[in-house]
Formats: sequence, C-alpha cells, structure tokens
Amino acid sequence: MFKFIKYLLLFLLYSSALYIILIIIWGDFSPIKENLNYKIGAGGHAFTRLKELNNTKDVDILFLGSSHTYLGFDTRIFREAGYKSFNLGTNSQTPIQTEFLLSKYLDSLNPEIVIFDVCPLIFSLDGIESTLEIISNRIIDLETVKLVFKQNHLKVYNTLIYALYRETIHNDKSEYIEYKKRDMDTYVYGGFVEKEIKFYEQESFKKQNWKYRKEQLKSFQNIVKMINKKNIELILVQTPIVSDLYKSYTNNLEFDNEMRKYGNYYNFNELIQLLDSVHFSDNNHLNKNGINIFNKEILKILNQSDSVTINKMVNSHFIY
Repeated sequence: MFKFIKYLLLFLLYSSALYIILIIIWGDFSPIKENLNYKIGAGGHAFTRLKELNNTKDVDILFLGSSHTYLGFDTRIFREAGYKSFNLGTNSQTPIQTEFLLSKYLDSLNPEIVIFDVCPLIFSLDGIESTLEIISNRIIDLETVKLVFKQNHLKVYNTLIYALYRETIHNDKSEYIEYKKRDMDTYVYGGFVEKEIKFYEQESFKKQNWKYRKEQLKSFQNIVKMINKKNIELILVQTPIVSDLYKSYTNNLEFDNEMRKYGNYYNFNELIQLLDSVHFSDNNHLNKNGINIFNKEILKILNQSDSVTINKMVNSHFIY
C-alpha cells in the first residue's frame, strides 16, 4: 500500500511538471491557444489602468463595472466638475472580479462615492474573460490565485501557469509599455477610454430575458456589504443601451426591482431618451455625444443635496 501511494505521488508530480512544461511550450510556440488566453495589453487599456491604480489614492468617486464603465464615465468631465475620480472598469467585468478588485484597492482609493454600473448582462456571464484580463495585466499574487480557483476553469488555470512563467522568466509586466493611443482608442488619465466617434447602425433583436447566475448575485451582495461597511455612498446605475435592444428584454422591471433592494438605483434607459443613431457607437456603448449627456445627468444626481429633489428627478424623463 505504501509503495502504491509513493508511486502515485511520483506519477502526479511528474505529470504536473510535464503539464506545466507543455503549457509553456504551447504558449510560446503554438498559433492555436484555444484554452490559453494570455494577452498583456489587450483591448480596453487594462494594463495601463491597473498600473495607474497602484499610484492612485483618496478619490472622490470610484466607477466600477464592465466596458460600459470605462467607455461610459469620462473622468475629465467629473474632474472639470471638481471631482477626483478613478474608472476601474474592465472588459466583461462581472461582480466576481469587481469583488476581487475592491478587496485589493478599496482601502487605498478610499472613495467617498462608488458608482457601480449594474448592466444586467454582467450577472449572466461566467466572468472567465475578465479574470483572464486580470491575470494577463496585473502582477499575480495569492489573491489572484484564489480568484483562479474560484473560477475553476481550464483556460484560467492554463493562463495562470503561463502568466507566472512570463512574469518570472521574461519580466513581461515590468518591461511592457502600452501606448495611450491604440487604433480608435485613447487612454485618458483616471481610467477612461475615449473612442473615436462612430455611429450605431440599426439592427433588429428577438424577444429575450435577462438571466442571472447565483454566484454573481452573491458576489454583488458581498460588494454592497463591503461598501456599506465603510460608510461609502453607493449609487447603482444602469448605463443606457440602444432602445431596440433594451426593449427586446421582457424582464427589465424585474431587474430594476431587484436592484432597488440594495440602494439608490437609476436605470438611465428609463430616465433619459437618447437617439440610437446619434448617441451610440454600437448597440451597447455610448459615443462621445451620448457620454456627454449621460455624465451630466450623473453630475446632477451627485450635486443634489435634497433627497426630495432626487426622487422627483428619478420619476421624470429627460428628453434630448
């Protein structure tokens, strides 16, 4: 029995070492990486944002969420209004990754207000894409490893192994330089990404429902508790999407009612009326025209001190 256990342990050790070596060779030389996705400096300027984050402290406003966030909240507009802000949005960021990032940076950022874009879609995603982006663009630590085990996905494990190798042997993340201007995107100090203006072309959508994962809702609840525990004001926002896409979902009211349980919540699909062909770059993201309008309405909420006035604002419709 002892011999069997000994040989089993040796086999597992040998197999693990061989697997790690094969992952490294695969990552370095194979053009096909179906279950390995290491992309330092990928779209959305995550590398620059996470690097800047290390030197950012004591902000007035912290923005959280997916690409709706880093493409939708222009830190320059809030700076001009007197707010120091940081935009911590990343591609397809789900509550699982938001919880991870907050646990790392909430104390140092020390915001007075957190504005969290709660796009219903983020509650339906598995979060794999966002975790891969974090692994690829941030120094790996014990908390990152815990996040990987929480996601428990082959692609995430493989990417972690390869990223550790690149970080240790090639010093990728210390030497990499990400240019602020990439294709149609320009990184703006504070985490916002400005896209060259383009306009949405109309398309049709079938009737559908928002669907949610229990683990995402659980992480969301943990986020709310974390923020409330520090007596930070939390504002939940649903950033507008094109009207035809929004109307294609039959359970928008159900989602709104759920979000209202957790604090001040503003669904801007209902609060402002934008023109799809003028204010959007695609079916999910505002262009510069839409961002200017949307951000000014956020500032109106921030500048209100009378709760009665805020309630009146929520019950009205702004038309542009």
